[in-house]
Amino acid sequence: MLSALFDPQSVAVIGASSDTKKVGYAVLHNLIRFNYPGTLYPVNPGCAEILGRTTYPKISDIPAPVDLAIVVIPARHVPAALRECASAGVKAAVVISAGFKEAGAEGTLLEEELKKIARETGLRIMGPNCLGLINTANDMNATFAADMLPKGRIGFFSQSGAMGIAIMDWAIGNDVGFSKFVSLGNKTDLSEIDFIEYFMHDPSTSIILGYIEDVVDGRRFMDVAARATKAKPIILLKSGGTEAGARAASSHTGALAGSDVAFDAAFKQTGVMRAAGVQDLFDTALAFSEGKVPAGNRLLVVTNAGGPGIIAADTAERMGIRLPHMTKESIQAMQAKLPPNASLFNPVDVIGDATSARYAAVLEQAVRDPYVDAVLVILTPQAMTDMEQTADAVIAAARSTDKPVIASFMGEARVRSAITRLKNASIPNFSYPELAVKAFRRLADHRAWKNMPAEEQTETWYDFEKAQETITGLLAKGERRFGEEEAIAVLSYYGFRFPRRALARTSKEAASAASRLGFPVVMKVASPDILHKTDVGGVRVNVRSAREAEEAFLEITTNARRHLPDAFVRGVTVAEMIKGGKEVILGVTYDRTFGHMVMVGLGGIYVEVLKDVAFRIVPVTRRDGRAMVSELKTAGLLLGARGERPADIDAIAGAIVNLSSLVADFPEIQELDINPLMVMEHGAVALDGRIIFRQ
Repeated sequence: MLSALFDPQSVAVIGASSDTKKVGYAVLHNLIRFNYPGTLYPVNPGCAEILGRTTYPKISDIPAPVDLAIVVIPARHVPAALRECASAGVKAAVVISAGFKEAGAEGTLLEEELKKIARETGLRIMGPNCLGLINTANDMNATFAADMLPKGRIGFFSQSGAMGIAIMDWAIGNDVGFSKFVSLGNKTDLSEIDFIEYFMHDPSTSIILGYIEDVVDGRRFMDVAARATKAKPIILLKSGGTEAGARAASSHTGALAGSDVAFDAAFKQTGVMRAAGVQDLFDTALAFSEGKVPAGNRLLVVTNAGGPGIIAADTAERMGIRLPHMTKESIQAMQAKLPPNASLFNPVDVIGDATSARYAAVLEQAVRDPYVDAVLVILTPQAMTDMEQTADAVIAAARSTDKPVIASFMGEARVRSAITRLKNASIPNFSYPELAVKAFRRLADHRAWKNMPAEEQTETWYDFEKAQETITGLLAKGERRFGEEEAIAVLSYYGFRFPRRALARTSKEAASAASRLGFPVVMKVASPDILHKTDVGGVRVNVRSAREAEEAFLEITTNARRHLPDAFVRGVTVAEMIKGGKEVILGVTYDRTFGHMVMVGLGGIYVEVLKDVAFRIVPVTRRDGRAMVSELKTAGLLLGARGERPADIDAIAGAIVNLSSLVADFPEIQELDINPLMVMEHGAVALDGRIIFRQ
């Protein structure tokens, strides 16, 4: 626990100053003016007193225990100051000082020293190069920001100090309450993971928000986040989404992966909600401010204007939100109180001249109706609209139910006072209906995640010993790229089925093998150096005779030597041709933050162009595998389109789990492709594979 950071009985400001232009003054001044209740100890060898407080030359001169040190001195002096803190029994330190890894090589060495101090002494260090932290519960503002945050239930951390200041200003301007505010800085010791874990147990925090640019320990992040989201919603804004991979990709999977893909996968697997931008971060936090989550995803829309109601309905349909009709009894009760031209279905349109009484009549039924999980109230300020009274009706309905009630009072000047009433009653209000619908989707998703039971692992057969023997033998020979034959040998030990095949070294052998297997056959160049066979003219399908097989052998080998003259060509693989089924690509790549990722997509040669793929971080479950398939834009083709028989989705999910187990057992695998996996109505057959190991 980080109680020494957030609830210290005493704080020392190392580098406190009487100069109003210095950070050391601003930090001490904030602690005093916002009434931090503990004991304050300014530390500065050049002063006897600052802001009316006795000042000490060194922290070791302070005659009482110190829980927390705020460090605002030049970077070169910070390591020595932290060692003094550790010797004096200080439990935690916030290093606001800049000049560390962000400043170049010398600063990087200084930061390494800070890591060493934390590791050796147990002193928990926040920063360096940070804004500081705030705990509104005890009025502690240990930052150099200009103002104090309102009290509330949001725990927030930011990797960017500038972003943190902007969010503070937004929160103050919009009167949005925070429980804690943390500026992470360079994360030399404490990171977002530590604060997620702290906020998970913090009774004054109900919602966890954050801005991050990277994650230090991907595996620990996933473990902590998956547990935390079962208790509280986590909404993160992650920047750097266009960053390319750190290496040159040489497989389909590697070409499609990137750091942002990995973060998306990690968030999906841990229940973290990813904000699309700063506004979305605030909107999502606003949705949870009422403290209610729906029992399902059935939303009733109530509006006094047809257009905004249609916009809400369109958005709901696109996002998979159900818009149910209420029960017959509810509709009859509303019918008695609404004009004849009102629409009683969903959206419920109470007409432009609606009074607050009409809204109240609908809301009274909606909050009790068993077919409704939440209510969205849309209001446009028309000439006869009584905005404040309608807000009061919404508030009354919200207080009478545990269902979420959200609002979209549209406009500015005329609805301002009504919106203020809603805000004071903790009713989320959104400027536009589509934002409200998106916010409801986040509420429904969070409830679904919290209610999702743990998945029981099914027993699967693997032959680890034979796979290990094969891999160890090939790696000992210096082979790092396993072509089709070697990859098939390994994958076969992990549950994958392949067509009957034979390796032909001459055109005569190709004709003989094709005749033995039975026409038609598929022929592919066999070379560990040629991973993308189609690109070099190294594949022939539907070969129907011995003569065609001989011609295909010569054509394939000639093409391979012309395109890649230095490639080692073993010959040509002749395989039985699998008919029917849908082509799917499976793959594995390695992310530097989270480790191995498994990919699925519609297969074939255009996968890198279409980019219709889904990723998950290893380990991947069958439920993850099915979810991956459902995310594909082309999922309808696999489920059976226009009368076609559906593909075996469970077989795809099982193959994903097999790959996950393979790379978990052999983490030295860098990349892997199975393209295509032919998925039938029952079962699946892999047609090609390649594996790349780390150098």
